[in-house]
Amino acid sequence: MENLDLSKFKLEHTECDFKREVEHKKTKSWLKSVSAFANGIGGALIFGIDDENRQYCPIADLQGEIEFITDCIKDRISPMPEFVLKPDTVDGNTVLVLKVSGGLNTPYYLIENQTKITFIRAGSSSVQADTPILHELILKGTNRTWDTLKSEYEAKDFSFTYFESLYYSKTGKRIEPQDYLSFGLKTKDGYLTNAGALFTDVCPFFHSRIFCTRWNGLTKAPSTFDAIDDKEFSGSILQLLNDGENFIKLYNQKIWYKLPTTRVEKENFPERAIHEAMVNALVHRDYGVLGSEIHIDIFDDRIVIQNPGGMYDGIPVQEQELDNVVSTRRNPVIADLLTRMDIMERRGSGFRKILDAVKFAPNYTDDNLPVFNSNPYSFSVTFKNMNYGVEPVENDHVTDPKSGLKTIKWPKKWPKKWPEKCQIIYDAIKENENITIPELEKLCATGHTTVKKMLNEMQNEGYIKHEGAPNGGHWTIITGAEND
Repeated sequence: MENLDLSKFKLEHTECDFKREVEHKKTKSWLKSVSAFANGIGGALIFGIDDENRQYCPIADLQGEIEFITDCIKDRISPMPEFVLKPDTVDGNTVLVLKVSGGLNTPYYLIENQTKITFIRAGSSSVQADTPILHELILKGTNRTWDTLKSEYEAKDFSFTYFESLYYSKTGKRIEPQDYLSFGLKTKDGYLTNAGALFTDVCPFFHSRIFCTRWNGLTKAPSTFDAIDDKEFSGSILQLLNDGENFIKLYNQKIWYKLPTTRVEKENFPERAIHEAMVNALVHRDYGVLGSEIHIDIFDDRIVIQNPGGMYDGIPVQEQELDNVVSTRRNPVIADLLTRMDIMERRGSGFRKILDAVKFAPNYTDDNLPVFNSNPYSFSVTFKNMNYGVEPVENDHVTDPKSGLKTIKWPKKWPKKWPEKCQIIYDAIKENENITIPELEKLCATGHTTVKKMLNEMQNEGYIKHEGAPNGGHWTIITGAEND
């Protein structure tokens, strides 16, 4: 037996469960975790450790317990999941470890009194899956997703004017009749898929909605008047994206101050980050949950964007390192089409782009990082108002005292918008010398050719230099370029 490393199992969590002993009379107490692990990403049940005080509890008959556990799983979990069961030692104490793999043939049911029940992990607990989650597990088990399913609506009864117009403006290409089949929006027999219904001008799904509220103050608690403004939007997924972002823009105030050649604007909430969060909410929400909708709640000090459906892989986002989140898409047809239209990226970099947009804001501090949270039923992101409690700057400044980034007196001969864009590039390089040109393009909202020209001129004027291979290497700020 190897010495088991329990360093990552200090607490019960999504992938771990401790049991004092192997319950023989109450087998459901641990078999439900077997079902939950198999329905998710897998996990480990460790018998022989008290889950309350982490005391070791000797297991008298290891071989007998191994046979009992194996028989219970074979008889009462359907289909039978893949698992490994063996003794291990921890600090000289013997424990029994049951490792269950996340399965492909979901749902994995626990059979009790001739009734099938399926479980999922919710934090450190195994809970019974409700109807929407059960339906999603069934779709996973058949290698299908909700957005690919055939709807009850005939395509001839619906129009796609808004979608076709936006697609042309984004791609320069016109939608041909056969494209609806290849995109997965229509079926061969003339019906809409669920994804197709979401892109129609008048979406037939009542729950394709966004509720937006600008609350009065910091909470939803009653006051003289509870809300300053509220709107309800319904319809096409593309229209919802536009309507939701426009509502937020109404309350996304800016403070600003002048610099020698431009001015710096400080938004309450970075628009790029808000856009990414809205796209994620619409693309990754669980549309199978009827009677639900996306909520946008704006308070004095924050915005909360919440959508139905947790992380598709079942791991709460707050338990993950955001840089290493693996992209799993609940609605791949929707995601693919928005990628074609350059509304979202195929690489699944939404978290990274949200964080970068906030970090590159001129009024960023470490306290302003957005907060992500999820459970099996919902996902939310909270953006902090980066201007909340900050006094406006009344005088002109060469240096932004809050950010500590110094501003360059750029050449007056340059095109009008270059100074502002070059300052963004300069600050980004100072923050990350390995930043890439595509990343600078997105930060500046500027095309590849213009960014290359600005970089060349910044090098010619002696502000920055590039070291290393042309397609690699890194950037360096030239000492003395900043204005004191």
